Amino acid sequence: MHKVADIEVQKNIMDANRKLADKNRENFEDHGIFCVDFVGAIGSGKTTLIEDIIDNTDYSIGVIAGDVISEFDAGRIEKHDVPVVGLNTGKECHLDAHLVRHGVADLPLDDIDVLIIENVGNLICPVDFELGSHMRIVVVSVTEGDDTVEKHPLIFKDSDLIIINKIDLADAVGADTDKMIADAKALNPDVEVIKSNLKDGEGLEEIIAAINKRKDNI
Repeated sequence: MHKVADIEVQKNIMDANRKLADKNRENFEDHGIFCVDFVGAIGSGKTTLIEDIIDNTDYSIGVIAGDVISEFDAGRIEKHDVPVVGLNTGKECHLDAHLVRHGVADLPLDDIDVLIIENVGNLICPVDFELGSHMRIVVVSVTEGDDTVEKHPLIFKDSDLIIINKIDLADAVGADTDKMIADAKALNPDVEVIKSNLKDGEGLEEIIAAINKRKDNI
């Protein structure tokens, strides 16, 4: 009679991702690259903000554009004459360190001093998946509702800069930007919160200054 045994095989996915993220960060730093991870819901304004940063800084920028189908945002960014890699996540609602590692392999790292990663449009899935960035920026639009921050606390607790975008539409959608800022500060007391209206360039200078400050302190 054959002996039967139950073998339990477990692998901590989050721990494995974290180790890969650390390797990504080491790779960036070996090349003198400062990496920023942009997160936020679909339509929050992440891609527009990235385009504005490209056009209004002297950084040598490379971009990884992550999405279920990445060609649309990657195509927009490519028009700004910077190296960009699109990462398709298929059914997954976030990037992970392994995908980023593959994307980085297709970028000219020696010619880049700032790498921008645009995560998939989602306020939940990216929370626990570190990518190896030095800074995480979350963009939230007033059109998502002024209760969005308090309804998605983890992403705001874990971010280094919070941008309240499309403030020109606040009255039209009945959103209270002061409430959104207060909610953000309640979750993350030391975080900087910047209000922006990228259509008119409002807040862009402050956003770039916040990135510069973080970059200089790394």
